Amino acid sequence: MKNLLAEIKIAPDGGFKGFGKLGLQGSEAGNADIIFTNFLSSFIGIITVIAIIWSVFLFITGAISYMSSGGDKAAVESARKRIVNGIIGLIIVIVSIFAIKLVGELLGIPDILNFPSLFSVITGNTVNP
Repeated sequence: MKNLLAEIKIAPDGGFKGFGKLGLQGSEAGNADIIFTNFLSSFIGIITVIAIIWSVFLFITGAISYMSSGGDKAAVESARKRIVNGIIGLIIVIVSIFAIKLVGELLGIPDILNFPSLFSVITGNTVNP
């Protein structure tokens, strides 16, 4: 019996090439460090924004739960814990950014969060982001 499903062509001719900064279209393999640092910098930025949004979400939902608890001690305690967790999460994100900058200053790398310049300091090469 012939398997017609296996004969369906899914991938385009030449395979998938990707798109955007990680697709390597119009780039050479020598630019891999720049592509990686751009990806890493974008990833850390996105994770930071997500953490801040999540902390604010916890704070808001905790406040709403607190207002709608109706005097129930268990609901008030749960809402209070949610608000405290949101505030602690936001403080941790902000303090971690400042701590990383402080470590960079102490190590003599003022742009430690700027990964292309960090790799240029480490390798001794000039990197143009």
